[in-house]
Amino acid sequence: MGNNQGTIHKRDRMSADNRANRHNGWVAATENSRISGITIDDDCPVQVKLSKNDMNETSDMNSYAPPIHFTENNEYPVVFKWQGSPNNKSVYISGSWDNWERKIPLVKSTQDFSTIINLNEGKYEYKYLVDGRWLTDEKISKVTKDGIENNVLEIVEDDFEVFNALNKDWETSNAGKAMKRIANDSGPTKQQSHDTPNDRELEKLKDFTQIIPDRKHFQDPNVAPPVLPPHLLQVILNKDTQNQSVDPNLLPEPNHVMLNHLYALSIRDGVMVLSTTHRYRKKYITSLLYKPI
Repeated sequence: MGNNQGTIHKRDRMSADNRANRHNGWVAATENSRISGITIDDDCPVQVKLSKNDMNETSDMNSYAPPIHFTENNEYPVVFKWQGSPNNKSVYISGSWDNWERKIPLVKSTQDFSTIINLNEGKYEYKYLVDGRWLTDEKISKVTKDGIENNVLEIVEDDFEVFNALNKDWETSNAGKAMKRIANDSGPTKQQSHDTPNDRELEKLKDFTQIIPDRKHFQDPNVAPPVLPPHLLQVILNKDTQNQSVDPNLLPEPNHVMLNHLYALSIRDGVMVLSTTHRYRKKYITSLLYKPI
């Protein structure tokens, strides 16, 4: 049986116990807590694609499935990954988010299969169909009902605060304001509905034009600095070193742009957790501070 991961977009979940082993006994506030600069919701579309090798193999199984209708209301991008045998030919995922109606194909890469699905906040059950066999991930939490075992995933808004911060940066930036003015000057546009992720991607490309905006739109002196620079998304405490040939009690060497910044976990169980990384000659020291609220 292969192994897979069902995780939140760009941030693999890690239990507090695993993190404690890497920090000499430090205990995070709760399980599945993540160190991050800031957090939010995201409107990324579902990425459902087929590799060329799998198109013929999956066409028969996918032909009977009804079309998926996607919306962007309060949805969060969730990454599902299956890491199984190199001999696996096709992998699908099905879950309670659409009442188990559709088998969504996963994209095959060198060592795994993966896809991204937009889901609302809540708790979901799901399972993988690997070469015609229904399988679950042994590393992800599971639930058993009437003798049937499924993986379970809980989506919390706090896990996506960082993406909302980036959206806020764009909305308050000079470029974002200029694009809004151009859109308003062009008049209202007819809102279209899309049945496939590719249609949604093509519709986004239509937002780009050949019109050069007036320079004065980008000279607002009252615009605040960015809420979160993109390079600060790569938080060293979020990196998984279990599969690397290093001491599990040591963190990997951080990038210089990550130094001397203060990171925080979402406040849970009345405890605030802060962290910072400093360099002393050739050594790097990461400190975690715990404060009851």
